[in-house]
Amino acid sequence: MLIWYPRRLPQSTMKNGIKLDTIICGDCLDVLHQYPNNCIDLIVTSPPYADRRKNTYGGIHPDKYVGWFMPRIEDFRRVLKPTGTFILNIKERVYNGERHTYVIDLILEMRKRGWLWTEEFIWHKKNCYPGKWPNRFRDAWERCLQFNKTKKVNMYQKAVMVPVGDWAKTRLRNLSETDLRRDESRAMSGFGKNVSNWLGRNRVYPTNVLHMATTCTNKNHSATFPVELPSWFIKLFTLPGDVVLDPFVGSGTTAIAAKSLGRFYIGIDTKAEFCEMARKALADDMEALNFYG
Repeated sequence: MLIWYPRRLPQSTMKNGIKLDTIICGDCLDVLHQYPNNCIDLIVTSPPYADRRKNTYGGIHPDKYVGWFMPRIEDFRRVLKPTGTFILNIKERVYNGERHTYVIDLILEMRKRGWLWTEEFIWHKKNCYPGKWPNRFRDAWERCLQFNKTKKVNMYQKAVMVPVGDWAKTRLRNLSETDLRRDESRAMSGFGKNVSNWLGRNRVYPTNVLHMATTCTNKNHSATFPVELPSWFIKLFTLPGDVVLDPFVGSGTTAIAAKSLGRFYIGIDTKAEFCEMARKALADDMEALNFYG
């Protein structure tokens, strides 16, 4: 559930010499050259996948994908703050009957260029599209890769805590002697648990698997994700007033999520029709805010 914050301006604004709350039509490779170093708190994006979205972005051959992406990655790293995070939603496609390695190749090349591959989140698409192939099942998940410039990053884990679950009602009712102390695992692996630590807790930290349906508000774009996906990362890695960038903004989902959570947004896309689509969606949400607020 999104919470509307009162700090929103109807027009774009300036902060540290950059224009915020804006959708820019252009290639991020060119647009970001105009931005200063260390000005972005979070990058959340889903770029064109290899050989996909040909009608949308022209398509990039899997063998050429890393070479196409690397110049853009360099600017992402430059504009991102040292404490900032880059979340990349991507998935390998099947090419010639097997999964292509362009995502793996991309990760390895980014690490060579100084990025830290800190974590990998899995977006489990609870209502994925049906399909049948002779050598595999349908895709029900996508990668959300977390990259950082440094090991010390801004991360607000309490903002994404989840209910503890019904299991606690019965499990914590009658604790044994071993439940009251740290019980070493039977395999002597060094891992152990103190079950009594769960007493009185109604919220816990989530796992790195995000269970979200693929339902999206915009049906006119070929590659939208649900607003809950960028919202989750925005809450985890930023505070109100921080700056969120989506260099492949598409229909504007990341920008809408950022605005809804009281963050500034910058959206970039090469397609003029998608930029207009994103601006309209943002304007519609502003009208809803004014109506209900």
